[in-house]
Amino acid sequence: MNKLSNSTSPYLLQHANNPVNWFPWGAEALQKAKDENKLILVSIGYSACHWCHVMEHESFEDEQVAEIMNDHFVCIKIDREERPDIDQIYMSAVQLMTGRGGWPLNCICLPDQRPIYGGTYFPKTDWMGLLFNLANFWEQKPQEAEEYAVKLTEGIHQYENISFVNEHMENTPADLQAIVKPWSKYFDFKEGGMDRAPKFPMPNNWQFLMRYAHLMKDEETNVIVRLTLEKLAKGGIYDHIGGGFARYSVDGHWHVPHFEKMLYDNAQLISLYSEAYTWCGDKLYKNIVDETIAFIKRELTSPEGGFYSALDADSEGVEGKFYTFTLPEIEEILGDDAGLFAIYYNVTADGNWAEEHTNIFFRNDEDELLAHKLGIPVDALVDKIAQLRVKMLQARSSRVRPGLDYKILTSWNGLMLKGLCDAYRAFNEPAYLEMALKNAHFIKNNLISDNKQISRVYNKLNANDGIAFLDDYAMLADAFIALYEVTFDENWLQLAKALTEYALDYFYDNATGMLFYTPDNGEQLIARKFEVMDNVIPASNSVMARNLKKLSLFFDNTEYEALAAQLLRNIKKLMAKYGSAYSNWAMLMLDDIMSTYEIAITGHDAEIKRIEIEKKYIPNKIILGGTKGSLPLLHDKFTAQTQIYVCVNKTCQLPVTEAEAAFQQIKGWD
Repeated sequence: MNKLSNSTSPYLLQHANNPVNWFPWGAEALQKAKDENKLILVSIGYSACHWCHVMEHESFEDEQVAEIMNDHFVCIKIDREERPDIDQIYMSAVQLMTGRGGWPLNCICLPDQRPIYGGTYFPKTDWMGLLFNLANFWEQKPQEAEEYAVKLTEGIHQYENISFVNEHMENTPADLQAIVKPWSKYFDFKEGGMDRAPKFPMPNNWQFLMRYAHLMKDEETNVIVRLTLEKLAKGGIYDHIGGGFARYSVDGHWHVPHFEKMLYDNAQLISLYSEAYTWCGDKLYKNIVDETIAFIKRELTSPEGGFYSALDADSEGVEGKFYTFTLPEIEEILGDDAGLFAIYYNVTADGNWAEEHTNIFFRNDEDELLAHKLGIPVDALVDKIAQLRVKMLQARSSRVRPGLDYKILTSWNGLMLKGLCDAYRAFNEPAYLEMALKNAHFIKNNLISDNKQISRVYNKLNANDGIAFLDDYAMLADAFIALYEVTFDENWLQLAKALTEYALDYFYDNATGMLFYTPDNGEQLIARKFEVMDNVIPASNSVMARNLKKLSLFFDNTEYEALAAQLLRNIKKLMAKYGSAYSNWAMLMLDDIMSTYEIAITGHDAEIKRIEIEKKYIPNKIILGGTKGSLPLLHDKFTAQTQIYVCVNKTCQLPVTEAEAAFQQIKGWD
């Protein structure tokens, strides 16, 4: 076994028996490279990554390849989910060199960590040739390698650099339209999502566009959001048997997924479909939330209440084998009912996934239309399909399961905690709040130190190691704000504020008005980067900016308000060029333009009134109150009678006692 054998990362442990003499990132490996004047081979991936498994099998398990790697390089394996700071630097390098990125990510560096070459997946023969060439290059032309390293490192420092914007310009509806109009050219009005393949869910994109459609009364955006939500829910990217979404579909119509299931996708999609249900009341959205949370509880929840990271795409070495069925397999499980199930989920004898001659379940028709075609009552159809799905799930559970990445990551747990709070807001299901509170207490007790320093990865064996990044602080603070809004327990809000203060102390850069991804009291790498573009997960800076805006309202803190405004000003000029990469920033802009309603509910029936308020779609609001509280807006508002105060822009209207009266005080609530 190599040096990875003592790791806690499932991904690193997958490589512990490779003949490659892998090291984890750390002082031992980095010093060895300097002492022996060897190039460093940094290989980055994650447990659920299909092509990472392929490259391991083809190259890293091969004795001949391992001999080349061991002779000429100090080889370091990194779990990108544990060390996204390292991944961020070398991903920037590879994107600068090749124009694209992805995982596995392989970067060749000088002994001082500066990169000189890199790429993603390499077939075995190409990989061996590349290694020989680079080893010879370093031996024969070290000065030329040094020149490459200087230029590339300069590029990394300049890549996605942000500057401080002094000019104060008012945000207007025209600014939002300038973001959405060019973006809309890429909407797929036939299949939903963006008009390309592969298709990624990108939940933050659709959350912004949903809010934009509602608040700006934009019908075209309304149509594409509704279409996308429906196509996602009915497509093969959704697990119709066990609930939950795969990471993306490889085609342009959500049919064939890349089967890995990630916590971060499902957490955000729970938030999206919960909010969408409040927006338009489609029962399909509720079913998706219920089933996805059931999947999380069944397959990604630890006994302590933390949430695991992912399920692999592969089982028994075959992608999707766990999730797909041939028609004879379905007939064996369901007997005479197999025909109805096959019609409902588009199963064919030859397989609707032609490449593998098997079936991925997806839906086309609405239940009402299909019931009419089949000549049976719609309720009977829905009930029967529900029974058959239970049988299929039971049968599937006996199969060899995909690998579980059992890491518990703070930032992703923050996303899931937020998702549960959003689901509780939408559906008032006590089990969701119970699950959220158990997770919140687990995080508080295990991942946050007394001085509010976070540990990114939960480790039963070790105390808090203090290694965490801006997304951990941002996502967790956001989740605790959401938890306050559904419990009115100020301890959660105070904790969100304390985490934000810690982030400002150790991550904030006065020169740019942005927050670095890494803290100034952590390990110093060859570059210190900002994360500003929203991707499959919103950028940590955009989440922190929105947190600061919310906290400025809860605590009447003008400093937080100014910081949030500065963050948005720095990014504003970039947003119209590439709207989908700035959707979380666009939500902050939307709130600024439309204003955020502060709804305070005080008195013994505050919880009853909160539930009533949540039934109406008011995306630009915060909600606070309870039977006691110390927040500035609650001062002098606790009386014997339960009252609702609607405030905006530091002005409160007269209190009312009924939710319906409060709605009348909110512009555009209907």
